[in-house]
Amino acid sequence: MTFTLQGRELSPHDLVLIQQLILDHPDWSRWRLSQALCQHWNWRNGAGQLKDMASRTLLLKLQERGHIQLPPRRQTPANRMRQTRVVSWVWDGSTIVSTLAALGCLQVREVSQSRSERQQVAAALNQFHYLGFGGAVGENLQYTVCDGQGRLLACVVFGSAAWKCRYRDQFIGWTVAQRKANLFLLTNNTRFLVLPWVQVPHLASWALSTVRRRLSRDWQAKYGHPIHLVETFVERDRFRATAYRAANWIRVGETTGRTRQDRFYSLQTPVKDVYLYPLHSKFQQRLCA
Repeated sequence: MTFTLQGRELSPHDLVLIQQLILDHPDWSRWRLSQALCQHWNWRNGAGQLKDMASRTLLLKLQERGHIQLPPRRQTPANRMRQTRVVSWVWDGSTIVSTLAALGCLQVREVSQSRSERQQVAAALNQFHYLGFGGAVGENLQYTVCDGQGRLLACVVFGSAAWKCRYRDQFIGWTVAQRKANLFLLTNNTRFLVLPWVQVPHLASWALSTVRRRLSRDWQAKYGHPIHLVETFVERDRFRATAYRAANWIRVGETTGRTRQDRFYSLQTPVKDVYLYPLHSKFQQRLCA
């Protein structure tokens, strides 16, 4: 009987292969196992890179389900969601009151591959965003918006899309199989922050629109595939989503107030409005292929 994990269909033969790898190489680390598995399957992303993190997560899930027994961990998990060392950052904090035009030429940079700039984004989000920041999940891009003097004004982070979302899925019109196959062509705007001392009308909607216009191209350059639809979830009791609406994002519905870990309808979470932005005129065709 086959089943799907991490977007990959696994057969009984695949399970035997993984079990045999573990038996034949008791000295291998979990990292070495995941690398060997990726190479055996030639499991790569669109940019040709081995999908090591997906492989490691797949192995952990197989162990949780009782299919395999992995060797003991040799290091503390590098998963940023579990352990993120936040570098302290010294902020100027001088109030910036201006019109958007008066700020002059703003700089928008994708910084996910720059350690120092990633650290600045993480520090800002941890200190000033109400959710904090545990790190980006899966494939991700991170943007900074700075003024002509290099002062950070805002930051925007995109990561893995939600596995399921009723109103988003209805908007797309895809089947469960199509969602499993094409979810990687979506991304979630997981964090958006304008620094608290920045008072510039229309900056937020400008930043969202500017980043959105380059998002798919930047994703293609980093991961070898485009993005066709962006989603975000706005906590309705806390925000009015003014910037998203001004940037022409589409509200398609709301969440149920439960998390995907809530199997018994007992966990209450804030209700969030679901906003989407298609990045291609034929996004439905491409996502339902």
